[in-house]
Amino acid sequence: MDRIISVVGHTALDYIVDVEKIAGKNESSPVIDYEEYPGGGAANIAFAIARLGGKSQLISPVGTDFASSGYEKILTNACVDLSRLYRLEDKKISKAFVFTDKEKNQTTYFYWGASSKFKELEPEPADFVHLATADSVYNAKIAQVAGFVSFDPGQDLVTYPKEKLELILAHTDILFANRHEIRRVLEMTGKSFSELKAMIDIIVVTYDAEGSRIYKDKEEFAIPVVSVKAVDPTGAGDAYRAGFLLAFTRKYSISTCGKIGSTVASFAVQTRGCQTGLPIWEEMKTRYEANFGKLEQGY
Repeated sequence: MDRIISVVGHTALDYIVDVEKIAGKNESSPVIDYEEYPGGGAANIAFAIARLGGKSQLISPVGTDFASSGYEKILTNACVDLSRLYRLEDKKISKAFVFTDKEKNQTTYFYWGASSKFKELEPEPADFVHLATADSVYNAKIAQVAGFVSFDPGQDLVTYPKEKLELILAHTDILFANRHEIRRVLEMTGKSFSELKAMIDIIVVTYDAEGSRIYKDKEEFAIPVVSVKAVDPTGAGDAYRAGFLLAFTRKYSISTCGKIGSTVASFAVQTRGCQTGLPIWEEMKTRYEANFGKLEQGY
């Protein structure tokens, strides 16, 4: 039976904007096209886990437009557990404005909205928690009352005070970061990568087109990307983490968890929007086996 994965962080509406080039200070740039999509790192991961057939619970503040925007219905239909949402009457739902140029460079502006209330909220204990990009105060609180902690500081890492980051890392079982974020974590804590590996059971570092590397004990696993025609890179990291975490709770080997993550991410980049083209488990398995060979049994 699947373990419930409680995902903590943002529920947001994403505005994906294609531009000729990323504008600098006092510059403008033509917009080629734009769309509105359901997003927010935590909601993306919870949705992807549910889509794959796992059990996910979303722990997130949402605003007055959560239902009217149609987002609540999307998550409900996907069978995401919404029982631990914080429903706020004085805020709008969070919003992300993501600008992507022709070279796939991105810049993002984020309106915290309901998520700005995170630091005032008190968490309840949870069995298995993934801390997505969110508020450091709340993440530090829930990390201390969770049975198992997966942590992805993401782009909000720059907002973390050193003591909160160190407190969360002290309770972290799996750390996800890209190459820039892992360097920043080391700088902020004053630790070497070896010291970080000694603290945390599993560290997953993503390298964009070069795939990912997973560090556990003295082992290191290189996981390639699953090559597809990419349309929009937004949400690939969330899809990777969803696939990895569900596989991990189903007791697949660490390298297989990474390969499943890579496979789920390949679906995310084929369409615009973070939740648009995500696979069910059988679709993931078919593509996995085409790229990596027969999928081993989990539990």
